[in-house]
Amino acid sequence: MPLGDASLRALAHPVRLRIMSLLTGAELTAADVARELGITHANASYHLRNLLAGGLIVVAGEQKIRGGLAKRYRYDPARRFTPEQAGLFYPAAADELTRRAHTRRGGGVGVLGDAEVWVDPAVWQDVRDRIAAALHDLHAAARPPGSPGAIRTSTTVALFEMDDEQ
Repeated sequence: MPLGDASLRALAHPVRLRIMSLLTGAELTAADVARELGITHANASYHLRNLLAGGLIVVAGEQKIRGGLAKRYRYDPARRFTPEQAGLFYPAAADELTRRAHTRRGGGVGVLGDAEVWVDPAVWQDVRDRIAAALHDLHAAARPPGSPGAIRTSTTVALFEMDDEQ
């Protein structure tokens, strides 16, 4: 899909990242999204339209609800961001990570790391590929919000090559 203004705008709001996360584990309607996030149905519909226009989610089907039809949406985690989209994703992801950190379970086991390092290109490719595979596995295992026996987790990863500092 060619890059357009809609796809860039779609990434510029932290609520949309939360919606994309919800849609990884389940196909949801606007009403479902609104209930999960504690926002209005109109607000959920607005954000879903922006994500759809930006090509970041797809319509997964329709569901009959009280005599009408409601669209169900899903997110494809295999979709790759363009460099321009990633540039907008990083600040929104930072805001979302800050929000999630406030919901961190005390005493919970997690992994935290940060690195700006110089490595051999083969090492970089190996580590990048292993982390990408782990992210794929995590997305593939995602279940609908509140599923019995499932735990709510947070995963934010940003791996990229950097220009040499001047």
